Amino acid sequence: MTTTDTTDAAATSTSTDVIADARARIDALDDRIIGLVQERMAVSAVVQETRISSGGRRVNLSREMEILSHYRDALGKPGTSLAMTLLELCRGRI
Repeated sequence: MTTTDTTDAAATSTSTDVIADARARIDALDDRIIGLVQERMAVSAVVQETRISSGGRRVNLSREMEILSHYRDALGKPGTSLAMTLLELCRGRI
């Protein structure tokens, strides 16, 4: 094995380790995001139940527009899609 082969093998090993570590972090972040989404769903259910029991509507469209704007401002156009998905998860289809 030449010095170049040894260097290439070490670089590949290091790259593999970096990728594996980064993927483990992504998996951990995904688990946290899922937990937060589930928590958001539960809180949204309380809001909906309270609004309905007090004679209101299940969905507050002006509030949803605020949420869409917030995500779009923070994340750009894909943020709007993400917010729509979250809203659907939390309140169901309208």
